[in-house]
Amino acid sequence: MVKNRSEILDLKFEKKLILSSHVCILISLFSLLISNSLKSQFYNLPNEYFFNTFSQRQLAKIDSQQIHSDIQPYIPFFNKKYEFVGDTYRVFKYITDDVFLDKVFFDHLIHIKSKKGNYEFKVDPLLNIELGRTFYDTTSIQQRISTNTRGFIASGSIGKDFYFETLFSENQSYFPYYISNFSNQTRVIPGQGRYKVFKTKGYDYAFSSGFVSYQPIKQVNIQIGHGKQKIGNGYRSLLLSDNAFNYPYARITSEWLKGKLQYTNIYAVLMNLETGGAKTPKNTEPLFQKKALALQYLSYNIGKRITVSLFQGMIWNAADSMNRQHLEWQYFNPVIFSNLGFYGLNNKNNILVGFNANIKLTNSISVYGQFMADDLSNTKATGNAIGYQIGTKYFDAFTLKNLMLQIEYNDVSEGSYNNPITSYNNQSFSHYNQNLAYTPGYGKELIILGDYKYKRFFANAKLNLQWYTLNKFSFYNNTIHKFQVGYTINTAYNFNVSLGYNYRYQDFLDYKASSNKTTFYTLSIKSNLYNTYYDF
Repeated sequence: MVKNRSEILDLKFEKKLILSSHVCILISLFSLLISNSLKSQFYNLPNEYFFNTFSQRQLAKIDSQQIHSDIQPYIPFFNKKYEFVGDTYRVFKYITDDVFLDKVFFDHLIHIKSKKGNYEFKVDPLLNIELGRTFYDTTSIQQRISTNTRGFIASGSIGKDFYFETLFSENQSYFPYYISNFSNQTRVIPGQGRYKVFKTKGYDYAFSSGFVSYQPIKQVNIQIGHGKQKIGNGYRSLLLSDNAFNYPYARITSEWLKGKLQYTNIYAVLMNLETGGAKTPKNTEPLFQKKALALQYLSYNIGKRITVSLFQGMIWNAADSMNRQHLEWQYFNPVIFSNLGFYGLNNKNNILVGFNANIKLTNSISVYGQFMADDLSNTKATGNAIGYQIGTKYFDAFTLKNLMLQIEYNDVSEGSYNNPITSYNNQSFSHYNQNLAYTPGYGKELIILGDYKYKRFFANAKLNLQWYTLNKFSFYNNTIHKFQVGYTINTAYNFNVSLGYNYRYQDFLDYKASSNKTTFYTLSIKSNLYNTYYDF
């Protein structure tokens, strides 16, 4: 937890620096936009899981187009089907020329584009006003919970090949006890970075992301930014998820064989929240230890129905005692599995390998799965560090339009990814004290999801059943379920109002005094753009 004045001042400076950098990017790009030599754009947010079922349903259909739906964010430069799909239901559909109604229900707050489609520029508010109350919490007397978020998201395109996006928000929150306890231990808000104490029990934190995308030739896309990626077709990912905080990255994606084969290289800078060792000026926060990620992902379509993919991720040896990163040429090696052959799975350069598959049984039903291997040496008491996932999705279930059902099972062994909160030279598959892949870290989990939309009304539900062991013995179980109903006001940036019910019961086997139960209700009005994972 942040305690001293120097750390608080440093966090404030960090937020101002992030905001000013994003404003500078915005201003400079806007100056380009008004030069009249510019072209089209795509918009790949919101990617919130339930709202994104429209896009998922479109990509799940069987057709002749070559689609790789297992790595996000998608790149519409390769295929128009990757473009964000919002609800097409039009409120007040008989009124088509009212600017105010368009801004409230359909369009972006600021939307500038050329008549010839040479450029496009959009700005939307990022708002989250959420109020709630814990009605039964056996571990805390805290009853009121809330989140107050203010920010913006902007995107634009220049020409046919250049796109940019930037997002910034400022947040203050009061969380249920189990989330507060997690944040106090890890020093981060789940998926949203570090914080400073707000009043006595609250959390103040900033969140930002942004990237630029350039398509130099038809087959290659290059992105440089600060954000997250996700690999897989499931709710969870055992390979790379959007669970942890944003990180600086470069992503190079190419498609070959008329789009059948897609190859992705990602190079990223991650952080251990440990002192890097380098000297810093007095009364300033020390630099955190850096570590580098190199990732390769090869995806291939077999006919119209089957996609199979191979994965390799390597966490390079962390920075030395002076926070200097010593990268060798192998780190930049773009060939998948070549570093696996050179270093193996049991090396200080932590290598993770995996397999992903997706099969479209019909236009509505698909099955998917993943396999992950981190350490096969079998030298630990917990055994080999492996994991697997299997799941299925059913769109327009039982012929009811816009009903999506999903069931998923994950099994990840102890010791996988290593512990993100360890001693110096932490080589775990982690960033900002959170797992870079599977959100719970390890264990067995059954997830059942349902989502239904009628015009702009929506209802969704999620059940998580989780089983954890310690040295192969049963330790505790979690039961988590969430139900939400609401109405989407503006589909352009998923601005909605909703009422939610949340329940979590953590049962420590043979340690009943440690078991706890949390039930809370929330009422919110927000721009729901990205995923946050509180189901652990």
